[in-house]
Amino acid sequence: MSHAVARPDGARFTIGVSLKMYFTHARTIAWATELAGIARRHPAIQGGVVDLFVVPSFPALVPVREVLASTPVRLGAQDLATADAGAFTGEVSGVELAEIGCTLAEVGHAERRTLFHEDDAVISAKTAAALRNGITPLLCVGEESPASPAVAALEVAVQIDAALAEADEAGLDGSVVVAYEPVWAIGTPEPAAPDHIGAVVAALEARLAELPARAGSRVIYGGSAGPGLLTELGGDVRGLFLGRFAHDPAAVERILDEALELDRAASAVPAGEASS
Repeated sequence: MSHAVARPDGARFTIGVSLKMYFTHARTIAWATELAGIARRHPAIQGGVVDLFVVPSFPALVPVREVLASTPVRLGAQDLATADAGAFTGEVSGVELAEIGCTLAEVGHAERRTLFHEDDAVISAKTAAALRNGITPLLCVGEESPASPAVAALEVAVQIDAALAEADEAGLDGSVVVAYEPVWAIGTPEPAAPDHIGAVVAALEARLAELPARAGSRVIYGGSAGPGLLTELGGDVRGLFLGRFAHDPAAVERILDEALELDRAASAVPAGEASS
């Protein structure tokens, strides 16, 4: 049984990993087993500093759930259907995902938008499907081309509003995790510049704070995120959404180390000095 500490204000950082379609089934289970070992011993997880989640492929969800059963690591899905039941060959509903223990579902990733032509209407329907089934939407958003932080934030805020439109109309409350992933930074050797990330994330956090129905939401950064970035961001961004740079579980552990050090540094600063 996990002994992770629950913080009244929630974990300081949210760290997630999507495996996309890179691993075989066997490798996914082996990777999750290593990650579970890290989660059981790492003070950032056990102390409630980091809320860690993993997003494997659909066939691996149940076995990965079993591997992670004795840890606080949360399970997410890479997609979900717009409908809850019916003749939708090849789809997986939010009802079933919730039933098997998923607490998050990825919605609106740039690859889904580009490769599978998911538009704002589909993304909005999937966001609503997640919320009505008690699943936190992991809403992926980001500007197409490099732009100033102010312009990027405006473009992305429009994407967030569009994604929440159906849920708002249906009166579906619930928090979201927004993964800010500039499309131009996905798959590149380096992430966006830390000052750009910090400015856009702050603007998006402010936007979400204006939405009472989304209380408890937070914004994390994805897009070629890896070890070292959390430290470069100085604790101002409340998490990372990782891809290929997390394929080695040791890299995830290094990021947990960073989160722990940032939390300790923040705790060591008197409140008056921190706000000055």
